Amino acid sequence: MTEATQTSPAASEHPRPRPGGRIGPLLPARLRPLDRPRLWMELACTGLLYWAYTLTRNAVPAHRTAALHRAHAIWHAEQVLHVDIELTVNHAADRVGWLIVGMNYYYATLHFVVTIGVLIWLYVRHPGRYRAVRTALYTATLLALAGFAFLATAPPRFLAGRGFIDTVVVHHTWGSWASGDVASLSNQYAAMPSVHIIWSAWSGLTLAFLARRTWVRVLGACYPLATFTVILATANHFVTDAAAGAATLATGFLIQRLLTGRPAYPALRRNALTASQP
Repeated sequence: MTEATQTSPAASEHPRPRPGGRIGPLLPARLRPLDRPRLWMELACTGLLYWAYTLTRNAVPAHRTAALHRAHAIWHAEQVLHVDIELTVNHAADRVGWLIVGMNYYYATLHFVVTIGVLIWLYVRHPGRYRAVRTALYTATLLALAGFAFLATAPPRFLAGRGFIDTVVVHHTWGSWASGDVASLSNQYAAMPSVHIIWSAWSGLTLAFLARRTWVRVLGACYPLATFTVILATANHFVTDAAAGAATLATGFLIQRLLTGRPAYPALRRNALTASQP
């Protein structure tokens, strides 16, 4: 019997754990299928996650003083480390009216539009990758919700006397559920970690790894960088919030890998060869 006949497709799709301390998969094979879930089940799960997100995101914390204290501590630590670029970016963007107004609307809309769009594209065009990539996103989002609930942190624009500009209020734009007339409806202290960074980095990585057109992969790579600039320019997040968001997403991918024993994305070299084929 040859080596080729000894290895079945099922074995290659569900590799056994290698010796040498490798962890995973922690889930049994029946709980880690490769096909995409049924649409109605996925819509239900997504709806539940969004409900939990809204419930937690809009729950005003009881200890506002602690949230402000954490924000001041973050700002002080960044000054010590000389990474406190938020104030400079905030004031520079605010000097250009059309730019900062555009950033306000970017902050309020693309956060949801792009993420939902990438989820739909992933479900339709990459059904074999959907479960793994989606699981990483949902896991990271749940971890962020825990951060909102137990480590409420104020955004930079709440630091009185530090010179930050609340660009939504100043320019009278609809740009954040935590500013202006709707501030009373939303948790204004849900800044740590930055879900804008979690979702934009997830969207960017998914496009960069799975899209076939080069310009789409480039846009995917640029999207989280643009979002990072926007959240600083609008004084909605610290650099530390963004770093925590990136770490939270990385943890989401790690948990997904431990659960399934498979990477969420294909190898870069293999993806590049696929993209080059007609």
